[in-house]
Parts: sequence; structure tokens; C-alpha cells
Amino acid sequence: MDGARLSQIAAAKHDGAQGPVARRAGAIRSLPTIAVLSLCVCVAAQCIPPTPGFPGYCAATVVNTADGIPGVLAPNTIATVNGQNLSYTSASLTTADVSSGGVLPTQLPGTATHVLVGNLEATPFSVSPTQISFLVPPNLLPGKTPFVVVNQGLAGPVLTLDLQATAPAFFLSSGQDVAALRLDDSAITAASPAQPGEIVMLYATGLGATNPPAEPGQLPTLAASLVPEANLQILLNGEPVSDDYILYAGVAPFFAGLYQINLQLPSDAPANPEIRLVCAGETSPAQVYLNVQP
Repeated sequence: MDGARLSQIAAAKHDGAQGPVARRAGAIRSLPTIAVLSLCVCVAAQCIPPTPGFPGYCAATVVNTADGIPGVLAPNTIATVNGQNLSYTSASLTTADVSSGGVLPTQLPGTATHVLVGNLEATPFSVSPTQISFLVPPNLLPGKTPFVVVNQGLAGPVLTLDLQATAPAFFLSSGQDVAALRLDDSAITAASPAQPGEIVMLYATGLGATNPPAEPGQLPTLAASLVPEANLQILLNGEPVSDDYILYAGVAPFFAGLYQINLQLPSDAPANPEIRLVCAGETSPAQVYLNVQP
């Protein structure tokens, strides 16, 4: 995002794995040394100019933060709105803004901006005059949902979002490369690719409901797997990976709206495959790749 960073930093590095899910998964943890996702969500859409001083944005500038695609959101998805007069100051969420009980704020210190989705106040990750990253409240239901930004009591246009049950998208590390870590927390890159048979940790948003469900306004601290109805599939070059290779798919502890997939690469994994998620019938965008070299 332009000059801003999506910030929700864990109070401490923590292995959130618990119980039989964790034993199967091997390792479930929040993003460690890269607990801050640096993203650029650049939207060139032109909206009707706002009334002077009022927030201005339109449906084309409310996007899934991971892939920048408008109109593809779900409950518990990290989203971004681009516009004008969204705030008079800039701020990012830090550990100091999260209460000792893990309660997430609905307004960042030094700002007077609120984001309402379905008449519920959303948690902001970062706020600036031209961009806000926020969490779609997890307790909303799919369907048509009102959206509005309020800055110092001045409300922008009320939009209608069409929430889906899932809106899967991988976070990227650079270009078209999916963000991925090894179990030792080292990054998988073109210079340091994964190998067939290796376990990799992937990060996404928009994967929908988990068991137990995400608590509104609360920082998740434990593992929570996707519900069976998600029917999660991982596609490598369009071919589904056996479910046995998906060791864990669910909440990334200490990062609201972030999902973690622990995937053991098949022994015959191709070089630098296109990787896509299928979750509850919705498929993540194409032309996203995982750095792999046999």
C-alpha cells in the first residue's frame, strides 16, 4: 500500500498449535520476523468526486487486500478501501493498541476514522488520508451488506457490498510469488526455493468460517481449522494436491483475518508451479506462483 503497511504485530512470537490439529500440522504460528505484511494495493478506478471534506470512494476501490480485486470479500477477510479524505492523519495498528485481553480496537490512536461494515465497526490495520486497511467483521453473513467510512463525524457514501462465504486469495511476497515460509521461518524465494517433499507455510485471507469460529473484535491466539464445508483444495498447475498433503488450514494465531496453510509438497512437485486455492467453491486468482526447484 502506498507508503503504509498493513500492521498487526503479535505481542510475542507464539506457537499457537494446540491438541491433535497441531500434532498433525507440525507447526502453526503467526508470521514471525515478517509479522508485518507490506503491500501495495493500487487502485486506479475513478470515483465521483466527494463533497469537499467528506470521505470519497466507490465500489471499485474497496478490494481484497491480498489480490487487490474489488467486489470479492467475505467475513473475516482483510480488505482495503482507497479514496480521499478517509482520515486527516496516518496510523498503523501496533501491539500497544491491542488490550491485554486481546481486544482489537475500532479506531486507531490519533485518528477519528471509523469503518462500518454491516453496521458493525471494523478493526482498522492502517489508516491514511487515501487508504484504509481493515478486517471485515467475522460475524457477518454472506449477502448484501452496507459499507461506510466516517471521518470526524462526516460520512462517505454508503455502498452495498456483496459478501461471499469465502473470497480466497494468497498474500504475495513480491511480484507474482506467493508469500511462503519454511518450518524454520526462513523465507521461500527465487534465490532460496522450496524442494519437493518439503513442508511450506502459506498465508491467505478470505477462507471463511473456522471451528471454533473467529470471535468479533478479538485477536485469535489458538489454532482453528477451516470448517469441513470449506472443502479446501490446493491446485499446483491446475492439478489438486491430495488432502493428505494439506497438514493444516485455518487461523494464523495472533493475526486477525490471516489464514495459514501448511502444505507438504508432493515428491513430484513441478518447478515453480502456479498455485491456487479452492475454498467453498471459490478459487483464488490465477498467475500466482510458488518458488519450487526439484
